[in-house]
Amino acid sequence: MDEYNYLVHTFKPVWDENSKVLVLGTFPSVKSREYGFYYGHPQNRFWKVIAAITNQSVPVTIEDKKKLLLASNIAVWDVIASCNIKGSSDSSIRDVSVNKLSPLLTGSRITRVYANGAKAHELYMKYSYGETGMEITRLPSTSPANAVYTLEKLVDAWSVLVDNQK
Repeated sequence: MDEYNYLVHTFKPVWDENSKVLVLGTFPSVKSREYGFYYGHPQNRFWKVIAAITNQSVPVTIEDKKKLLLASNIAVWDVIASCNIKGSSDSSIRDVSVNKLSPLLTGSRITRVYANGAKAHELYMKYSYGETGMEITRLPSTSPANAVYTLEKLVDAWSVLVDNQK
């Protein structure tokens, strides 16, 4: 997997007019692209974290995942619309074009933006902050590569998504 591939993001953002927080990733992994939805790698802890902080069961289907996000006023999208990438390696990302976040932000009640990990934070600051003017808070990545964070630590850190809506 050391060849670059030019890829275009194919998932729509998950949001509605009631969304209050936006979680941004970088670009879908190989497993997510195969699955056809965000955080599709079975070892990624995103859905376990979202279920825990919202006191819900872990969603299984794409439809259930969308329902959980919308019921919790959480929007999800990625910074990158297209790029050259090697496999799932965020560090290999180059030749970036970004998603336009303004329509989502102006069409909802989003007041806070969160990055799922350091690379999403870096890409947002480099490519999207100028468009939105909204600060972004970096959360620890839910990726299985982030072994430093236990599920318990992730849930603790990510609880700000619901705490800031109260």
